[in-house]
Amino acid sequence: MTRPGISDTLRTISNRIAAFFHRNRLDRDLDAELRSHIAHAIDENMAHGMSRSEARIAALRSFGGVTQTRETYRIRRGLPLFDQIARDFRYGWRQLVRAPGFALTAILTLALGLGANTAVFSLINALLLRPLPVPHAAELAIIQVEESNSDGPSYSLNEPELRALEKRHDAFSSTSAFFSTKFQLHGTSGSLQVPGQLVSGEYFATMQVAPLLGRYLAPADDVENGGPAGYAAVISENFWRTWFNSSPNAVGSKLIVANAPFTVVGVMPRGFFGADPTRHPSIFVPLSSEPVVDAPFNMIASGWSGNWLNLIARRKPFISLAQANAALQAETSAILLDSHPNAFALDDIRTNHLHFVAESGAKGFTYLRADFRKPLMVVFSLCGGVLLLACLNLASLLLARAAARERELATRLAIGATRLRLIRQLLIESLLIALLGTAAGLAVSPLVSNALAVLLLSRNPDAALDTSLDARVFVFAALIAVLSSILIGLLPALRATSGNLNEQIKSGSQARSRRDSRRLLPRLVMGTQVALALMLVTGAGLLAASLTRLYRTNLGFDPKGLVHLQLDMDKQPLAGDALLRWYQQFGEALSHQPGVQGVSFEWGVPLSGSGMTTYYRNQPKNHEQLLYGNDVAPGYFAAMRVPMLGGRDFRWDDTSAAGRKVILNQAAANLFFPGRSAVGQSIYTYDNKITLQVIAVVGNVHYRSIQAEPPPTAYYPISQTFYATSDNGPPEPLKKSYFAVIRLAGPPAAFAATARNLAARMAPEIPAPAMTSMTAQIDESISSERMMAMLAAFFGLCALLVTAIGLYGTLAYATSRRTSEIGIRIALGAQRTHVVRLVFRENAWVAVTGCLAGLIATLFASRALASILYSTSTHDPLILFASVASLMAVASAASLMPAIRAARIEPMEALRAE
Repeated sequence: MTRPGISDTLRTISNRIAAFFHRNRLDRDLDAELRSHIAHAIDENMAHGMSRSEARIAALRSFGGVTQTRETYRIRRGLPLFDQIARDFRYGWRQLVRAPGFALTAILTLALGLGANTAVFSLINALLLRPLPVPHAAELAIIQVEESNSDGPSYSLNEPELRALEKRHDAFSSTSAFFSTKFQLHGTSGSLQVPGQLVSGEYFATMQVAPLLGRYLAPADDVENGGPAGYAAVISENFWRTWFNSSPNAVGSKLIVANAPFTVVGVMPRGFFGADPTRHPSIFVPLSSEPVVDAPFNMIASGWSGNWLNLIARRKPFISLAQANAALQAETSAILLDSHPNAFALDDIRTNHLHFVAESGAKGFTYLRADFRKPLMVVFSLCGGVLLLACLNLASLLLARAAARERELATRLAIGATRLRLIRQLLIESLLIALLGTAAGLAVSPLVSNALAVLLLSRNPDAALDTSLDARVFVFAALIAVLSSILIGLLPALRATSGNLNEQIKSGSQARSRRDSRRLLPRLVMGTQVALALMLVTGAGLLAASLTRLYRTNLGFDPKGLVHLQLDMDKQPLAGDALLRWYQQFGEALSHQPGVQGVSFEWGVPLSGSGMTTYYRNQPKNHEQLLYGNDVAPGYFAAMRVPMLGGRDFRWDDTSAAGRKVILNQAAANLFFPGRSAVGQSIYTYDNKITLQVIAVVGNVHYRSIQAEPPPTAYYPISQTFYATSDNGPPEPLKKSYFAVIRLAGPPAAFAATARNLAARMAPEIPAPAMTSMTAQIDESISSERMMAMLAAFFGLCALLVTAIGLYGTLAYATSRRTSEIGIRIALGAQRTHVVRLVFRENAWVAVTGCLAGLIATLFASRALASILYSTSTHDPLILFASVASLMAVASAASLMPAIRAARIEPMEALRAE
C-alpha cells in the first residue's frame, strides 16, 4: 500500500476547507440523497407486500441511524473541529439570547474591567512601551551621565559634551541633541507661541526619517549665524498645512522666530515628532540659534556649566549596547578633557567618578516617563483587581447557572457526549461573553485613555500622548479576553460536568440534599470576591485620605482668590530701569481694576517646579548652606498672605545702589541664626563677594511640593535684578520676565480679559499673558496623586457595585434552588421571619468570612502604597473600619433580598416545583 503524496494531502486539505465553507449546500445535498435512498428502500419493501408504515420502519432499520450517517459524512468531508466550534458559538449565542438579563450583566461587568485595563494599558503603551516611529529604532541610544555621589543618572548634558561626543564614531554612527521649548512666532495677526525644538546638526540623520518636502537640517546648518544663507528651519506637516495651507512653495519661505528670519528648508512627514514621544514640535531649528530664539538667555554661552540638552545617538550596525557602553567608558576621560577646560571642575568630576552611559533609546526620551511610571503601575494594579473581581463575579454567577443546568448536561453525557466536549462548549460560552465584553471595552477605552492622558498631563500642558489603539493594545486585549474566559468559565465547567450521572438526572429534594455538600465551592468563590473587593475599597480609601490631607496642608499662603499672569518680556525693547518702571506702572494699573485686593510680582510660582538655589554663609568663614531663592516685588507677602514675622517689606527704591537686601523665611532664619533675631544680620555668598542684609523674616512657604517640607528660602527684591554685574565695565541692563501675582475678591474670568487688554495696551510686543489660578496650580502639582485617588475611588465604587451584583445574583440562584426545602419548612410551621434569619445568616457568613480574609490580606498588601501616601498610615483604623462597614452593608443588602424572597414562598408552589 502506497502512502499518499504531498499533492494528495494538499488536495485533501483544500477539499476539506472548501467543504467547510460550503457545508450548508453539502448538507442539503446529503439530506436529499438520504431521502432518495430511504424512499427507494420503502418502495422495494412495499413491493414485497408491506404496508407503508412497516416499509418505512424496515427501511430505516436496514439503513442504520440517519443522524449517525449524517455526522460520519460531515466528519469525513470537512473540518470537524472547526465545525464543532462554530456550532458551539452559535449554541452559546442562543443561550445568551435566551437569558438577556444575565447576558447584559455579564457583558457590562466584563466591559468595565476589560475597558479600564485596556485604557490604562494604552497609556502605559504610549509612555513606556511604544517604540519611536523611525527606522531601526532599536539602534537608538540615550546618553546620560552617572556620578558616584548622585542619587541617580542625569539626562541633562551641556553643549561642549555634545560637541566632544559628536567627534567620536567608534560605537555611534551619529550623535545628536535636542531641547524642547516654545518659539515666539511673528505672523500677520501678531505674535504667538508655537511648540518647537532646538536640534543639533546630526539629529535628523540620527532619526533617519526622510522629509516630505525639501531636506532636513544638516551639520552645515548648525553653525554660528547659520552659515551664509542665515538660519534654516524644518517644519512639521501639520504646521505646513495650517500655516502655509499645504503650499509646495513653503520650502524657501521665511519664518520670523524671535524677531529673526529663518528659511524653511524642509517639511517632515505626518507622524514624525522627534525623539520625545510627549512633544509634537511644529518647528525645528539648529542648536546654534539658541542665543537668538531664547534671547536674552544664552545657554550655549554657559558652556560646561549649563546642563540643558538631551542626547540621543544611533549605534553602528552590529554594535551592541554593551559594546557602546564599553567604548563610552574608555573615552570618558578624553571627552571630559575636550569639554571641561576648567581644572577645578575637572578635578571635582574625577573625584565623583563621572562617566557616560548609554541606555536603550528605542522608545525615545521624556522626563515624564520617570515621573509617571509608578502612578501608572498603581492604577494598572487597581484595574487588574477590578478585572479579577469581575471574573470572580461572573464565575459565581456561572457556578449558580451551571447548577441549574445539571440535568441538561447530565442528559447529554448519558446519550454519548464526552465530558471534554461539554467543557469545551461551556468554555466557548464563556469566551463569547469575554469577546463581547472586550468589544464593548475597546469601544470606550479610547475615550477613557484620552481623559486619563489629559488628567495625567495637566501639569504639562505642552505635552501630548498618542493613546491610539495599535497592535500591542489589541494583543493585550485579546490575551486578557482569553484569560478572562478561562477564569470565569473553567471552574463552573469542571464542576457542572462532574459527579454521578444518576444523581444529576434525578430531580427532587432528595437528590438536591445530596448535592448540598457541593455548595462549598460557590461560597468559597464569593468569599474570595468579598476579600478582593475589600482590598480595592481600602486602597481607594487610603489614596483618597492621602489626597484630602494633601489639600488640607498649610501651604504658608492663602491660595483662594490668587491668580498669576505670565508675562513674557524677552522679545520687547525695554530693559534695565525702563523695564523696572514698566512693571511698577503695570502693577499700579492692575491694582486699580475692580475686585483686585493686592498686586505684586515674582519669578518662581509656588509648586510650579521652577526654582533657583544658591549657597550662602552666615559668616565669611563658616560653612555654606543651600537656600531656595525667589525674586519678588513690594507687596508680595501681603498679596500671598504670607505672615511677616519681623522687619519690613521690600520697596521699589531698594535698588543695588541702596545695598543688597534679602528677606529670609523662618526655616532659613533658624538655620543661619538659631536662637536670635535674623533682622539686621547679614549673609554672604559662597565666594564672599556679595553681602546681603536681612531686612525681614516671613513664614515658611511650600515651594517645591506639598509633600516636602518648606525649604529654607531667601527672597530678593526684583529692583536689584535688572542689571548684570561685570568686572570689566558698567552693569549690563537685562530683560526679565516675571509673573504678576494678583489677589481677587471676585471671579477671575472677567479679570482675565481686562488684564490681557491692559498688557496689550502697555506692551503690544509681548504675547497675551496666560492667567492661572493658584488652586489650579495646586491641582497640577499633585496631578498624579489626584489621578490615582480619583481612579481608586471610581474602582472602589465599581468593586462595591460588582460585589453587590455578584452576591445578589449568586445567592438568588442558590436560594431559588432551595424552593422545595423552604416551602416544606413553612408548611411544617416555620415562621417566615425564621426563614429570613436562616437564609440571611447562611449568606451573611460568606460576607463575614470574606471580610476577615480580605482584612488580613489588606494589612499586608497595603504596604505597597506606603511610599505614595501622605500623612496616612496603611493601617489607618478609621479607613479600615469604614471599608469593612461599607462592604458589609453592601453584602448584607445583597444577602437580605434573596432571604426576603425566600420567605414569601408558598408551600403549594414548593410542592409544584418538587
